[in-house]
Amino acid sequence: MATDLQLESGRPETTRNVTRGVRRWLRASGFAVLTEVPLPSGRRADLVALSSDGALRIVEVKSSTEDFRADRKWVEYRAHCDRFYFAIPLELPSLGFPADAGLIIADAHEAMIEREAPLHRIPPASRKAMLVRFGALAAERLNWAVFRDE
Repeated sequence: MATDLQLESGRPETTRNVTRGVRRWLRASGFAVLTEVPLPSGRRADLVALSSDGALRIVEVKSSTEDFRADRKWVEYRAHCDRFYFAIPLELPSLGFPADAGLIIADAHEAMIEREAPLHRIPPASRKAMLVRFGALAAERLNWAVFRDE
């Protein structure tokens, strides 16, 4: 088992791998997924997933215990999603992550839910704002990918 110091030293790669595994798992589960999504509060979510029925999930990726302890902005994310999760690497102990948030264990290839997130439906106005933001960001990124050489 890796120590927290070892996880910390490989943090950018660990973060990329966990993000990739969660993104792949969410897409395979039928979600549309965007990374690094600016929220109405001014914060930025690591992953936002949208289901076919309009439900929104936010996933905050944590690569180490220190990463989790140093960052408390995630409490503001709940106002913008129906379910909130942390995603962590397999080597990171899950103790200490809040019980009222979901927990996903991931590597670069796959992910699994360790603990389901409680459902907290967001108000209709907040949902609409997030859906418009999600759609606009997805269109902007698609246009950039298709027309970046123009």
